[in-house]
Amino acid sequence: MDELRIPPGPGLPEGIVVPSGELDEQFTHASGPGGQGVNTSDSRVQLRFDLGSTIALTEAQRTRALKRLGPRLTGTVVTVAAAEHRSQLRNRAAARDRLAALLREALAPPVPRRPTKPTKGSQRRRLAAKRGRAETKRNRRPPAAE
Repeated sequence: MDELRIPPGPGLPEGIVVPSGELDEQFTHASGPGGQGVNTSDSRVQLRFDLGSTIALTEAQRTRALKRLGPRLTGTVVTVAAAEHRSQLRNRAAARDRLAALLREALAPPVPRRPTKPTKGSQRRRLAAKRGRAETKRNRRPPAAE
């Protein structure tokens, strides 16, 4: 197949083109429907992409992707599998779509937190709960000796 194209979006002003040589596809037997050819056709696709050695990403993008995709990575390689279609070609396209969506999400800039203040009602409820808890603890004390 051709190279993987990720269209422009947040954090990707020009988009990304991953050369097909950097994508490693492996085909295996898929479980599920397939009729008589289910045991003979390798329709499941595993698509691997090494983030550490790619030339498609800038250094800043590589760092962000490695940080964001950390739990999904094996070393610096991200793996995506697709087996929902009976056709190997459709599974290849689905795996590429998943990888593109994963990279697009990982490379998007973080959404800044909008600072907010607690509402007056929530402040009153918190203080009332603290007073109630203090009263409960005060009532547990032994009576003062006179």
